[in-house]
Amino acid sequence: MLWWSVVTMAVLAFLALAIWPFHVERRKPDISVENRFRAEGGFAHLSQGITYYRWFGPARGPVAVVVHGLNAPSDGMHAVAEGLGNLGYRVLVYDLYGRGLSDAPKGLQDRAFFLRQLTDLCEVHDLREDITIVGYSMGGAIATAFAIANPYIIKRVILLASAGVCTKESRFSGFCRRVPVLGDWLHLMFGGRRMARHIPEDGDTRDMEPVHRAQRRQLNRRGFLPALLSARRGILNEVQEQEHRRLGRKAIPVIAIWAQNDSVIPLRAIGLLAEWNRNARQEMVEDADHDLPYTNGAELTEALRDSLRD
Repeated sequence: MLWWSVVTMAVLAFLALAIWPFHVERRKPDISVENRFRAEGGFAHLSQGITYYRWFGPARGPVAVVVHGLNAPSDGMHAVAEGLGNLGYRVLVYDLYGRGLSDAPKGLQDRAFFLRQLTDLCEVHDLREDITIVGYSMGGAIATAFAIANPYIIKRVILLASAGVCTKESRFSGFCRRVPVLGDWLHLMFGGRRMARHIPEDGDTRDMEPVHRAQRRQLNRRGFLPALLSARRGILNEVQEQEHRRLGRKAIPVIAIWAQNDSVIPLRAIGLLAEWNRNARQEMVEDADHDLPYTNGAELTEALRDSLRD
């Protein structure tokens, strides 16, 4: 019977290992009441869940809505929002579902998922015309899709190191995205640790401290890691060639700003976007990487100032 005991122990060990990351994810706390209570901004009860938002800039002026990227919440877009506010814009930033202080509803985070959240939020704030939509990284893909779905309320599209043109991903992320079940297990088991290794400790760069704190806080909340993988399988799996061609045909102004040393969005995106939409104005921030909204806020604001002036 010894062999049977060994087999039984091996099976139990395998089952324990198989369910462990899902168990850990389920036991993570949801967003704490304290974090929401201390937040500057407000909370909108939308059709899919609660969404955190915050306004920047003057009380009056043209409206800009800013959409953040895959894994850093709206905290990372404060420099962009403040820069646009200094240019006279009323700026609305918000946390995508599964990030920051917003709820984490289940479901594939595809185009329809994100557009529903943004459409709901615009309705809550009665934003019905002349919107400048700004999107960074994954937020650029959301902004592009939103502009195509709502062309008559869009004044301008601003894309910052935007996804939806061409994107590099690690072999780990690519495997998790393509392979169901095993990919989910690997992402929950190792994805958080991989991200944590790339988040510096506070004090490295003063301007980045709030972003780093927000990123670390997310790693410990329920729903964050599944949201990342769901978005990779959803909207980040799109190539938006037809959408950009349609923006060009509809003569909706597009400003695209790229980072010279971006390891996520390669610079060949400039050539592709120029081919798809010849009317798009494109700029590049030198000596910047994919974190340019956090690390190069001043240069980004200056590039936006020049582009908007023209």
